[in-house]
Amino acid sequence: LCSLPLFSLSPLYSPLSLPSPRSPSPPLSNFISVSLSTLSLQRPEARSRMDHPFTVVVAIDFGTTSSGYAFSFTQDPEAIHMMRRWEGGDPGVANQKSPTSLLLTPELKFHSFGFAARDNYHDLDPEEAQHWLYFDKFKMKIHSTTDLTMETELEAVSGRKVRAIEVFSHALRFFRVHALKEVKDQSSSLLEGDEVRWVITVPAVWRQPAKQFMREAAYLAGLVSPDTPEQLLIALEPEAASIYCRKLRLHQVIDLSLRPMTNGLSLESDGSRPFDSSFRQAREQLRKARHSRTFLVERGTGELWSEMQTGDRYIVADCGGGTVDLTVHQIEQPQGTLKELYKVSGGPYGAVGVDLAFEAMLCKIFGEDFIESFKAKRPAAWVDLTIAFEARKRTATPGRSNALNISLPFSFIDFYKRYRGQSVETALRKSNMNIVKWSSQGMLRLTPEAMNELFQPTINNIIKHIEELMQRQEVQGVRFLFLVGGFAESPMLQRAAQNALGQTCRIIIPQDVGLTILKGAVLFGLDPTVVRVRRCPLTYGVGVLNRFVEGRHPRDKLLVKEGRDWCTDILDRFVSVDQSVALGEVVRRSYTPARSGQRKIIINIYCSVSDDVVYISDPGVRKCGAITLDLPEALPGTVAGAERREIRATMQFGDTEIKVTAVDMATNQTVRAAIDFLSN
Repeated sequence: LCSLPLFSLSPLYSPLSLPSPRSPSPPLSNFISVSLSTLSLQRPEARSRMDHPFTVVVAIDFGTTSSGYAFSFTQDPEAIHMMRRWEGGDPGVANQKSPTSLLLTPELKFHSFGFAARDNYHDLDPEEAQHWLYFDKFKMKIHSTTDLTMETELEAVSGRKVRAIEVFSHALRFFRVHALKEVKDQSSSLLEGDEVRWVITVPAVWRQPAKQFMREAAYLAGLVSPDTPEQLLIALEPEAASIYCRKLRLHQVIDLSLRPMTNGLSLESDGSRPFDSSFRQAREQLRKARHSRTFLVERGTGELWSEMQTGDRYIVADCGGGTVDLTVHQIEQPQGTLKELYKVSGGPYGAVGVDLAFEAMLCKIFGEDFIESFKAKRPAAWVDLTIAFEARKRTATPGRSNALNISLPFSFIDFYKRYRGQSVETALRKSNMNIVKWSSQGMLRLTPEAMNELFQPTINNIIKHIEELMQRQEVQGVRFLFLVGGFAESPMLQRAAQNALGQTCRIIIPQDVGLTILKGAVLFGLDPTVVRVRRCPLTYGVGVLNRFVEGRHPRDKLLVKEGRDWCTDILDRFVSVDQSVALGEVVRRSYTPARSGQRKIIINIYCSVSDDVVYISDPGVRKCGAITLDLPEALPGTVAGAERREIRATMQFGDTEIKVTAVDMATNQTVRAAIDFLSN
C-alpha cells in the first residue's frame, strides 16, 4: 500500500480507492488506485460536427416487432433514403419495415430474416419445424434480463436455445449486407468500409449492459471493428424521434388536439370518426412518396417550431412494439439543439402487451396446458395464429360496432380435438366468455368489448405513465406531446391519449409515424451533437477509502492500515441520478498502480437508482461494471517506472453510452482503457 497521496487532499478524502472486502474483486495486491480530489465537470473544446470524414450514414432501427434501415450521404444531408420495399407481408399492413423475425437451420446457420423467415417457417413440415429455430420479438429478452452477459441465451419457438449475441448478430449482418448493397447502388464512387458511419437504435430505458450488448453484436456482425468504435453510434429511440420532429412541417403531422370532442368522442365536421380517414390520407401520401423512397427534410427547424419560444418544453412518447419510452426536451434557439429536462422513463408497455393479453385469453378458453403443448408441437401454426391476430389488431378502432374475425389454423382445431376430445366450439361455450364467439367458418369472433379488454391494460399503463411524468415539477408547462412508434398508429391509443391529455397539451402524430425513429437516427448520425444536454439515468461511482471520523462513520467500516484509520466502502460519485450533463463534459480521476511493473488496473463501478447513498454496501447499490486500464511497459529509469506513476482516466457521461479514455501522465501516452458492463 502506498503511504502518501499523489496530491494534496483534504483530510477526509483518502487517495486510496479499494474494492470492498465483500465484493468479488481481484485481490488487493493486484492493484491500488489513487483518485484525484473530486473534480467539477469540465468541458473540452467543442467537438467538430464529424469526428471522421464519413461519406454515408446508415441507421438501423432494430425494433421488437419490425425493423428497417435508412441512409443519407453526408454531401446531401437533407435527403434520407429509405430501404427498398419488402416483398410479402400481410394484407392491409404497410410494409415500411420488415418483421423482426429470424430463421436458423437445425445446424444453427442463418437461413432468412423478415417476411422470408416467416414464410419459410410456415412452409416447413410440422415435424421438421421442431428442429428449426425461429425467433421473433426477441429484442424484449434484452430488456427483461437483469443479468445480461455474452452467454445469455434466447429460446426459439421450437424450444431450442442459442446464444442471444449470435441471434442479434445474424440480424444485424443481414441488414449490413442489404444496406451496403443499396448504398453502393446509389453511390457514384467506390465506397470503403471506414467511410460508413453506422447508427443502431435502442430504447432509452435500456441500461448500459444492453447498449454494450448491441455494440458487441454489431462488432460480431462486421458492421465495424472494435478498433474503430467511433464508427458506430448507439441512438436512443425517443431521442431520435425528437430530432426528426424538429424538422416537421405542418402538413406532415396529424394534430389530435384540433379535433372537437363530442360526448367524449372526437368527430370530424361531418360527424364521422377521424382516425381511419386521417391515417388513410397519410398512408396514401406515404404510398406516393415511397416510389422514390427518398424523404427530404428541412435544412433548419420545421414550421411546427415557429410557434415555440426558447424554453418551451415537449414530450416524445415512443410507443413501440416492446417498450414505451418517454423523453422531455427543450429546444434551444436559434441553433436548434436539444436539452433533456428529465431522465428518460418508460417500461414494457408496448404493443406486445396486447398480443400477450390475447394469448392469456386463449389460455383461459382452451387451457394453459393445451396452449403450451400446441406451441411446442405445432410451432409454425402458432406463429400463423399470432400473425393473424397481429393483422386484425391493427384494424381495431374505438367506435367499431362489429366483431373482428381471427382465423384459427386447421391444425389448432384438429390438435385441440385430439388433445381434449372435444371441439373448439364446445370449449368456447363452456368457458362462459361471452365476448368471444365462434364462427362456423372456423374463426374466433372478438366482439368490440373483447378487443377493448385486450387493449386497455397496456394503454392504461402508457397513459398513466405520461400523466405521472407531466405532474413532475421539471416537466411543468409542456406544450406538445409527440406520439411516435408503431403502436402510435393505433386508433385505440390515439383516442385514449386524446381523451386523457388533449386538454393539457397539443398531441401531435407525424404522418409517417412508423418511420420517425429511423429518420431521426439518420439525422443523429449526421450530427451527434444535436442533443446538447442529457440527464443521467443512474448514480455512478467507485468505492474509495476516506479517513475514518469517529461518530460520523460506522465502526463496521473501520480499516486500520499502517497505523491509520480508514473508512471503507465510501461511494465516490462520478455523476448523480437525473444530473444534467452537457455533451463533452468529463469527469477525471487519477489512479496509480500498487507496484512497479504492474500492467493492469481494474476499478469496479457501482450504480444506484437513488442519489441518497453513502456506501457501496447501501441497499439499492450494485456493482454494474468495471474500468480496465492496460498499462504500457514503463521504460527503465523514467518517471513512469517509479511507484508514483499516475494514470489519468477521463469519463464522459453526456453521450448515449458511457465512455472512458486514459493517459499516462509521465509520458503523455494514451493508455488502453475499456469499460465493461457485460462481464458481471
